[in-house]
Amino acid sequence: MANVVELKVGLHCEECIKKILKTIKKFEDIEAYDIDTKLNKVTVAGNVTNEQVIKALQKIGKQASNWE
Repeated sequence: MANVVELKVGLHCEECIKKILKTIKKFEDIEAYDIDTKLNKVTVAGNVTNEQVIKALQKIGKQASNWE
C-alpha cells in the first residue's frame, strides 16, 4: 500500500526543482511524484514516510515540513 507524502518545500528556481527531483528519484518503490511550484508543494506516493523524504531534502539543503 502506497503512502502519500505531502510536504511544503521552498521551490525558488529551476535548479532547486532539479535537485529535488533527483533526490526523490533515488527512493525505491516510488509510484508517483508531483511538484507544484505555485503552492511550493511536493507530493510523493510510494513506500516512503514523511520523515524519510524530509531527511533526504534536508541533506541537499532544502527545508521541508509537513503540508497542512
